[in-house]
Amino acid sequence: MATVLTPPKPATPSGGDFSRGNGNGFGRGEYGGGGGPEGQSWRVPARTYRTGMWMGLAAIVMLFAAFTSALVVRQGGSRDWASIALPPILYFNTAILLASSVALEKSRRALAAGVVKRFTVWLDAAAILGVAFIGGQFIAWTDLAARGVFLTTNPSSSFFYLLTGAHAVHLLGGIAALFHLVWRAPQLAAGLKKPVAVDVTAIYWHFMDGLWIYLLLLLTVRL
Repeated sequence: MATVLTPPKPATPSGGDFSRGNGNGFGRGEYGGGGGPEGQSWRVPARTYRTGMWMGLAAIVMLFAAFTSALVVRQGGSRDWASIALPPILYFNTAILLASSVALEKSRRALAAGVVKRFTVWLDAAAILGVAFIGGQFIAWTDLAARGVFLTTNPSSSFFYLLTGAHAVHLLGGIAALFHLVWRAPQLAAGLKKPVAVDVTAIYWHFMDGLWIYLLLLLTVRL
């Protein structure tokens, strides 16, 4: 009678084999948090964060393009349109926002070069200047209110408050991101956190800078 050979059963990996990544039964992996064979990548690539950011910025562009179109149409077909004098502090606020953008770029480059002290100093400066810009915008709104120009005074004032207010709301998101980086600065400097967070925040912040310059030109020409 022929002898039937039974193939050996595959060995079941022990708990120690699976816990090689983080000690809880799952491999650590490059994509962060997911399990997988040893050497398999599971960390989200930096380009994914950047792609998500660009998609978000595209939505913001569409929003402000719609606002611009509404302003042009409303001004062209309106008999009650009354021009308003822009508060002079807006130009000072622009300089503050530009300085904040420069400080953030210097901070990002210092981190890439491994200069920890310059990274934290410039990052703090960028965040503080961002808050100063919002404070300056509040002064501009207060100045208009003191002159009797409110949201519903006329169509031009409505668009002024709408555009500057919408920009300020989006900028507050950037300020929150900046202060989050300030809080995480020691870990970023030590390489314990991914520097892509700094890059993505810089993209958003520089975009807000460019958007404000566009809005200021639009308000200067149209209002």
